[in-house]
Amino acid sequence: MKYTITDALKTTGKSFYIKNNDYNEIKWGDKSEIPTLKWCEDKRDEMQADYDAKKYQRDRASAYPPLEDQMDLLYHGGVDALKAELKKVKDKFPKP
Repeated sequence: MKYTITDALKTTGKSFYIKNNDYNEIKWGDKSEIPTLKWCEDKRDEMQADYDAKKYQRDRASAYPPLEDQMDLLYHGGVDALKAELKKVKDKFPKP
């Protein structure tokens, strides 16, 4: 995923319209504090950094066995067998 300035603007909770994809032509639904382009760029970069930092979580989520298989392993192999299986995924995709 690649975040955009539009994504940053959405976090303000304000209604807005971007005319002709030109960020200098943003029309706001109200006149309360309007964020600057610099704020939008910083917010976008912050959102992107947060998303990128959590890649390991997305990788783990798709690599873990389905819950049904985990429950079966827990029933037949016990907690230690389940922990060992989950540790394989955690070791493959460590936290940064």
